[in-house]
Amino acid sequence: MVGKFERRKDTVQELAESAATHVGQIAVIIAGAVRDVTREVGDWITDGIEMSEAAKKARDDESRPGSDPDESEPDTDLGGSDRT
Repeated sequence: MVGKFERRKDTVQELAESAATHVGQIAVIIAGAVRDVTREVGDWITDGIEMSEAAKKARDDESRPGSDPDESEPDTDLGGSDRT
């Protein structure tokens, strides 16, 4: 027969083990969420850097003497109104 003290000890032990398991699972969930959020923020910042670099390159190309971006574009009039 199991005494009152041992039953209480077993209950406390089970509760402690259960708590440790659940806290561990919660920590894994939180760590994964932090990792995912960090990755998303990093990707967002990378997108911003790439857009900034592209804008700078466009400004540099535009300010180069003798380079008119409108002149270098191909004729896109496909209406055929000039054809005979």
